[in-house]
Amino acid sequence: MVAGASGEQRAKEGLLKALSAATFVVFFQAYMVAPLIPRLAGSFGVGEERMGLIVPAYLFPYGISTLFFGLLSDRLGRRRIMLGSLGAFVVLTALTATSRTAEQMTLWRLVTGLGASGVVPLALALVADLFPFEKRGRPLGWLFGAMAGGSALGSTVGVVVEPFIGWRALFVGVAALGALLFLALRPYAALIGTKAASTGLSLGQVMAGYRELLLNARGLRTYGFVLINATFHAGVFTWLGLYLSRRYGLSEVGIGLALLGYGVPGFLLGPVIGRAADRWGRRWLIPVGLAVGAVGAALLVPDVPLVAAALAITVLSLGYDMTQPLLAGIVTALGGKRAGQAMGLNVFTLFTGFGLGSLLFGRLLSSGLDTTLIVFCSAQFLLAVAGAVLFRHESQARVPT
Repeated sequence: MVAGASGEQRAKEGLLKALSAATFVVFFQAYMVAPLIPRLAGSFGVGEERMGLIVPAYLFPYGISTLFFGLLSDRLGRRRIMLGSLGAFVVLTALTATSRTAEQMTLWRLVTGLGASGVVPLALALVADLFPFEKRGRPLGWLFGAMAGGSALGSTVGVVVEPFIGWRALFVGVAALGALLFLALRPYAALIGTKAASTGLSLGQVMAGYRELLLNARGLRTYGFVLINATFHAGVFTWLGLYLSRRYGLSEVGIGLALLGYGVPGFLLGPVIGRAADRWGRRWLIPVGLAVGAVGAALLVPDVPLVAAALAITVLSLGYDMTQPLLAGIVTALGGKRAGQAMGLNVFTLFTGFGLGSLLFGRLLSSGLDTTLIVFCSAQFLLAVAGAVLFRHESQARVPT
């Protein structure tokens, strides 16, 4: 019996590593695009703001389709939905390399967002299936660490490698990595499918599920903070390449290296932050993380040396790593038998915030980079103050009653 339990635990850990690797590649692909906007704009002969639409073109459909993938996985089980979505990610990422115009690339990014959005939310839902609440911080830390690492290396490696191999080969290479991970997940197919759900999919049942998630104080504040915090971080991050280009005159390679710090804290400290949440709860970690993110953005406002700006970007990343994973941990306790629906709504909210942030920051750029940064970090400071009050009951690692 002990040996069997040990074997099951090893299988769970193996699956967690495979899911983390898949999450890493999905986020690598998502974040490698923004720093390439100047190069792609030149390649297609369009303006940078026009080319920048490829970011929300991916993010909005990604967020919307997570709602459907989460519901389908609750009804049909995680396995077929996750593997199908990963397969779509592989095919559509490869097809993006065939783009001949900015419009074609925008369309491929939109379709990729629709097809690839089942991997990460279902990986998060699987954590809720396989690990008890009081032990979810560490596996969630692994997944969010993979997101952070994918975003950091995607925004850096992509722009550094692109001058040597071209952006088309970059998309094909990422698709090839996704195909390898599709094969790596196959041995865990049974474990992925062990949480087959029996919940219904009628419109009334679906809407009742959303009402249950949102019409209670804990769910409403958690999803609300996910949205606003994502808007802040995506708004700042999407245009950091432009910030570094205008203020320091960096090339694409220089921009990639300067952005390397974004994601490093989560990649290195994700499981540590998760264990801290398991041990002490989320009461103080979340508002402190919100404040840290605001400080990171504020440090980018004055005319500081490039090294200081790179450190500020790392601080900005740490703020994200101390908030969104912990908010996701709360979401895993909200869904009950509808864990897929709860996590689908979480990722929908997250990516809706990502898309809104990139659009809002871009619109505000006409007022100047410094003004835009001041507006965003002021809002984040207010969010940190509100978080200290609204999350005061998240002081225990167990689910608050």
